[in-house]
Amino acid sequence: MTEQPTSYERPQPGVDPTDPRGALLRTPAPARTPGAAALTPQSAPSAQSDRGAQARAGETPGAATPCGKDQSGGDPEHSQPAVAETGTHRPRPAPEVIPAQPGGAGPAADGRDAGRGQERRTGQGLVPGKPTPMRRDGDRLRFVGAATRRIARGLDLDEIVMGLCRATVPTFSDAILVYLRDPLPIGDERPTGPVVLRLRRTDRIPEERDTENGFASVPQPEQPPELTELSAVTAELCEVRPGGALAEVLRGVRPVFADAPAARAALPELLGEGGELVVPSGQRAILAPLRGRRRVIGAAVFLRRPERIAFEADDLLVAAQLATHSALGIDKAVLYGREAYIADELQRTMLPETLPRPTGVRLASRYLPAAETARVGGDWYDAIPLPGSRVALVVGDVMGHSMTSAAIMGQLRTTAQTLAGLDLPPQEVLHHLDEQAQRLGTDRMATCLYAVYDPVSHRITIANAGHPPPVLLHLGGRAEVLRVPAGAPIGVGGVDFEAVELDAPAGATLLLYTDGLVESRLRDVWTGIEQLREKLAATAQLTGPDHPPPLEALCDEVLDMLGPGDRDDDIALLAARFDGIAPSDVAYWFLEPEDAAPGRARRLARRALSRWGMEELTDSVELLVSEVVTNAVRYATRPVTLRLLRTDVLRCEVGDDVPQLPRLRQARHTDEGGRGLYLVNKLARRWGATRLSTGKVVWFELNRG
Repeated sequence: MTEQPTSYERPQPGVDPTDPRGALLRTPAPARTPGAAALTPQSAPSAQSDRGAQARAGETPGAATPCGKDQSGGDPEHSQPAVAETGTHRPRPAPEVIPAQPGGAGPAADGRDAGRGQERRTGQGLVPGKPTPMRRDGDRLRFVGAATRRIARGLDLDEIVMGLCRATVPTFSDAILVYLRDPLPIGDERPTGPVVLRLRRTDRIPEERDTENGFASVPQPEQPPELTELSAVTAELCEVRPGGALAEVLRGVRPVFADAPAARAALPELLGEGGELVVPSGQRAILAPLRGRRRVIGAAVFLRRPERIAFEADDLLVAAQLATHSALGIDKAVLYGREAYIADELQRTMLPETLPRPTGVRLASRYLPAAETARVGGDWYDAIPLPGSRVALVVGDVMGHSMTSAAIMGQLRTTAQTLAGLDLPPQEVLHHLDEQAQRLGTDRMATCLYAVYDPVSHRITIANAGHPPPVLLHLGGRAEVLRVPAGAPIGVGGVDFEAVELDAPAGATLLLYTDGLVESRLRDVWTGIEQLREKLAATAQLTGPDHPPPLEALCDEVLDMLGPGDRDDDIALLAARFDGIAPSDVAYWFLEPEDAAPGRARRLARRALSRWGMEELTDSVELLVSEVVTNAVRYATRPVTLRLLRTDVLRCEVGDDVPQLPRLRQARHTDEGGRGLYLVNKLARRWGATRLSTGKVVWFELNRG
């Protein structure tokens, strides 16, 4: 059965849109035809078509038996309608979400002329076009079933509260106020401090469709129009006093009418000053506590207008069901929100917060989770600065989209960073990652691609472990898929990895990605790779052959190739633009480990600075080079290397064959040495020491004048 909307935003067909309750079923004015029985509201639309069928059958319209008449003489409200004569139209069942209104069935609903146009219980006349109450238990059950399904559709807090409001207004009540604890308790934690309720949402029949001036005469012509909103005349915050009337009602859990003694004292405390103007007199307001799994988390107030029939005792059961389902849904939504927050934080901390800015290369990255309900995954990327102005580019993918996958990804990423700090070749890094994955478990498998770019030699070394191949976009706009040996995934064990060295021309862009970008249920991985290559080439044509596309815009364009059904996996994307370092900006020397090496190093550095027009740095560079070279010569057994790099800063690198790294320490007044690194730390912009497979490199940087 199709569920019909209950919100006032979409009125029922055939109903005057200016009526304040456009979503409610109406009691239509009975159309009388001479000699014909009155039709029920459900069969009225088909009356015109039935006349033709009756005429063809030799009958008159007035000969039809009233559909609502109880032929057995029993109570018409609880009996089945009589079967119509052959050729008549069978009445349609009422929509599931909006219960049928038995009191509005028309004059023939009870079969007694004296009861025509009157409400059966009260005897009051029924006004055509006005809502009638739910009286049958079946009506209430159908309404509760449809309303709880609507509430259950929500995933987050706002969706559930909105579902409660839209399900009840205007079908069950004319307005609703929802108060929730601030802050909401999560799970089993015990909140401390006073209980504070915050007005989370209000809903009511809109004023432009309200022809009867609201619930009370609060808005006067001389008052601003915003006072017509419920939130303007009720308190936003309410502190529940221990032992007070509101606390007693909330502790009782069961809904109560507003005219009950407990509610009369609790509602002013909840609504604040002026709130009593909102509550109509009589049983036209229900205060329903919202109780979650462990504790009360709020309250809901259902309101009906004075001209509408009051709530009945059975409506308290309806309010209790709505409050219970809403409270349990809110409890689950809060838990889900916390889990989503933990997942977001875990994923965020597992990935680089910011990318480094190494010399000679520019970087950009993107990460997209698989779906809103699967925020964590095993995809990662990284960029690790290496000695000699090199940079390691890493992208990997652990199987799965769970917390376990994210945890394994974090361990493998940390292992890769440690191995990169040892300056191991790419194939050795993958070999050690494979061993680490096997130590984590027998089913811990991942793919990974590890590349090292050298901006001085304009070369890149790549090793692959079962990962999709990278794509290189040249400066002229040509895009090619690099031929890299695929290798076996990490975690298989007993396999060898192979590295290849390729040219990395200046102006080219290398794109590393995970399989979520190119593979889905709608296409295989190689079709996706070809589409990616074509997308890069088409994007490069937009900027011309001499101007590569901006990195950030290029990443966005690549992600735009994803269609509606292409998000089966999370996506990690790393783009590197190779600028390189020109040979004229590099000076490189070998120094023998002898006492004259520091003096020779000072002379060579002075000449290079003069050639580059950086004489203002001569004194600082000579002092620092002399100190670092002196420390290297003291312990080295092989030639010492000295390299100067001119980029946006001046970088000096001194390498030797001793693996022990120097440490900064405070020299005593009686010490003859130990002040070299202290000077470097004071004068240099940055400095550091990195261990290599053949020794170490000590480097420092100075700002260019």
